Amino acid sequence: MPKTLADIKKSLDSHLGKRLQVKANGGRKKTIERAGVLRETYRAVFVVELDQDENAFERVSYSYADILTEAVEITILDDADSSAFVIK
Repeated sequence: MPKTLADIKKSLDSHLGKRLQVKANGGRKKTIERAGVLRETYRAVFVVELDQDENAFERVSYSYADILTEAVEITILDDADSSAFVIK
Protein backbone atom coordinates (compact mmCIF):
# COMPACT_ATOMS: atom_id res chain seq x y z
CA MET A 1 0.00 0.00 0.00
CA PRO A 2 1.47 3.39 -1.03
CA LYS A 3 2.30 5.67 1.88
CA THR A 4 2.70 9.06 0.19
CA LEU A 5 1.02 11.02 -2.58
CA ALA A 6 4.18 10.70 -4.69
CA ASP A 7 4.08 6.90 -4.34
CA ILE A 8 0.45 6.82 -5.44
CA LYS A 9 1.17 9.02 -8.48
CA LYS A 10 4.18 6.89 -9.43
CA SER A 11 2.09 3.73 -9.16
CA LEU A 12 -0.68 5.18 -11.33
CA ASP A 13 1.84 6.51 -13.89
CA SER A 14 2.96 2.95 -14.53
CA HIS A 15 -0.65 1.93 -15.37
CA LEU A 16 -1.57 4.69 -17.85
CA GLY A 17 -3.89 3.44 -20.59
CA LYS A 18 -5.01 0.37 -18.65
CA ARG A 19 -8.58 -0.56 -17.72
CA LEU A 20 -9.58 -0.05 -14.14
CA GLN A 21 -12.49 -0.11 -11.77
CA VAL A 22 -13.08 2.72 -9.30
CA LYS A 23 -14.98 2.38 -6.03
CA ALA A 24 -15.68 5.78 -4.49
CA ASN A 25 -17.42 6.86 -1.34
CA GLY A 26 -20.63 8.57 -2.46
CA GLY A 27 -21.62 9.80 0.98
CA ARG A 28 -24.44 8.63 3.24
CA LYS A 29 -23.30 5.02 3.10
CA LYS A 30 -23.35 4.94 -0.73
CA THR A 31 -20.58 3.44 -2.82
CA ILE A 32 -20.19 4.46 -6.46
CA GLU A 33 -18.58 1.90 -8.80
CA ARG A 34 -17.35 2.94 -12.24
CA ALA A 35 -15.21 1.32 -14.93
CA GLY A 36 -12.97 3.00 -17.47
CA VAL A 37 -9.44 3.66 -18.65
CA LEU A 38 -6.76 5.63 -16.80
CA ARG A 39 -6.01 8.43 -19.28
CA GLU A 40 -3.90 11.11 -17.61
CA THR A 41 -2.08 11.88 -14.40
CA TYR A 42 -1.34 15.40 -13.25
CA ARG A 43 0.47 16.85 -10.27
CA ALA A 44 -2.54 16.58 -7.93
CA VAL A 45 -5.23 14.59 -9.79
CA PHE A 46 -5.71 11.71 -12.22
CA VAL A 47 -8.33 11.38 -14.96
CA VAL A 48 -10.39 8.27 -15.76
CA GLU A 49 -12.22 8.05 -19.08
CA LEU A 50 -15.44 6.21 -18.29
CA ASP A 51 -17.27 3.57 -20.33
CA GLN A 52 -19.96 5.43 -22.28
CA ASP A 53 -22.58 2.67 -22.18
CA GLU A 54 -22.69 2.71 -18.36
CA ASN A 55 -22.22 6.40 -17.50
CA ALA A 56 -23.86 9.68 -18.40
CA PHE A 57 -20.58 11.62 -18.59
CA GLU A 58 -17.23 11.03 -20.27
CA ARG A 59 -14.54 11.58 -17.66
CA VAL A 60 -14.08 11.85 -13.93
CA SER A 61 -11.09 12.98 -11.90
CA TYR A 62 -9.94 12.14 -8.41
CA SER A 63 -7.08 13.41 -6.28
CA TYR A 64 -4.29 11.23 -4.96
CA ALA A 65 -5.40 12.26 -1.46
CA ASP A 66 -8.69 10.43 -2.11
CA ILE A 67 -6.74 7.19 -2.42
CA LEU A 68 -4.55 7.99 0.57
CA THR A 69 -7.60 8.63 2.79
CA GLU A 70 -9.30 5.51 1.39
CA ALA A 71 -12.26 7.47 -0.02
CA VAL A 72 -11.41 5.92 -3.42
CA GLU A 73 -10.20 2.40 -4.22
CA ILE A 74 -8.70 1.63 -7.63
CA THR A 75 -8.52 -1.88 -9.09
CA ILE A 76 -6.30 -2.19 -12.18
CA LEU A 77 -7.70 -4.91 -14.43
CA ASP A 78 -5.05 -6.91 -16.28
CA ASP A 79 -6.50 -8.76 -19.27
CA ALA A 80 -3.43 -10.92 -19.88
CA ASP A 81 -3.75 -13.19 -16.85
CA SER A 82 -7.11 -11.94 -15.52
CA SER A 83 -5.54 -10.74 -12.28
CA ALA A 84 -6.15 -7.44 -10.54
CA PHE A 85 -3.88 -4.93 -8.83
CA VAL A 86 -5.56 -2.91 -6.09
CA ILE A 87 -4.50 0.58 -5.05
CA LYS A 88 -6.20 1.65 -1.86
